Amino acid sequence: MIYHYKNIPIYYETFGKGSAIILLHGFLESSTMWKPLIPQLSENNFLLKIDFPGHGKSGVISEIHSMELMAEVVNEILKYLQIPSATFIGHSMGGYVALACAEMFPEKVEKLILLNSTPEADSEERKENRGRALKVIDQNAKAYIGMAIGNLFAETSREKFAVEIEVLKTEAYSFSVEGIKAAIKGMRDRKDRTEVLRQFKKEKFMVLAEEDPILPLLETKELADHCMVSLKIIKGGHMSIIENLDSVKKYLHFIG
Repeated sequence: MIYHYKNIPIYYETFGKGSAIILLHGFLESSTMWKPLIPQLSENNFLLKIDFPGHGKSGVISEIHSMELMAEVVNEILKYLQIPSATFIGHSMGGYVALACAEMFPEKVEKLILLNSTPEADSEERKENRGRALKVIDQNAKAYIGMAIGNLFAETSREKFAVEIEVLKTEAYSFSVEGIKAAIKGMRDRKDRTEVLRQFKKEKFMVLAEEDPILPLLETKELADHCMVSLKIIKGGHMSIIENLDSVKKYLHFIG
């Protein structure tokens, strides 16, 4: 299904009936990442999964896809579908957008689940890495995409999930360079929402992975404690929904 945000197509799908759950994917992913969870989550819930601007089947809106812009897109679809409030599950960049929604539209967020994500802004080193990535993309987008996706997995997982990694790469190769760059700029410039998470008074959860190459476990665990978040630590890397699907399923069933 397509929703037009300022005349730009935004792709979404819905499943099931019941309490609403919004599924927000990460960078260089699309809403297809949630496919393994759809049967379980849709048994007793209404699911909405969205392709962020510049990802999947959605168009590019702006030179920079800020977390606030993407949160606004999500909110407009919620209004269009007459969904007053929902549980938000965000993977990585999707978690950044979920936190933006919690700040901008707090009445819409009933429960917050951050999967391999953080409320913190980019460090200066990380911002510099984003800047280098923008230059690499201009030179060889395919090489950048392949490297970036491979680096999301724990070293111990890369051989085991080689087929899944290639599937992710193939899909991401179809994304526009402009959309990828817009998301990188949005993540680079995003604000710190640690206090947003700490002050969020409803149910909130974080799922972290022991070998996540993007989010250092010890630092992120301390952050979760500071924000008074219910925390689950599982094995694997940044792509928990692939590297440790069974644990993700069990935990979402537990908190659902």
